Amino acid sequence: MTPPQRKRHRPQPPPPPNPPGTADGQAEPKNPEPKNPERLYTIAGSDDGARAELDLVTLIVARSAPPPAATPEHAAVLRLCAAPLSVAELSAYLQLPFSAMTVMITELITAELVQARAPIVRQALPDRSLLEAVMHGLQKL
Repeated sequence: MTPPQRKRHRPQPPPPPNPPGTADGQAEPKNPEPKNPERLYTIAGSDDGARAELDLVTLIVARSAPPPAATPEHAAVLRLCAAPLSVAELSAYLQLPFSAMTVMITELITAELVQARAPIVRQALPDRSLLEAVMHGLQKL
């Protein structure tokens, strides 16, 4: 499944000047371009307002397929999280702010549909002397 591409908002060019004869009392020309309102987010969480301790790099993994009664946003999260994704990636793919994602993911964790994991940290490289000792021991075999 290919994640959706994020669209960038570019500022609109200023409107062209009014044609002659439309000023002072005459009808204004119709603007064929509708204005694009800012998107508002209202995602209600639990009654007590508790949220899971999530970070931008916390990995989210789906435990099951989306149930038929899931909201479109929850179903999209569950489909995207078939492989582990960070909260930041989910927020970017779904074009939702981080705060809205934490509420949604908290609901999914409570319903036991997803699992939150700490990010995978690379371990420090082993000591060089240990690697040399292993190499010399293998060469003697």
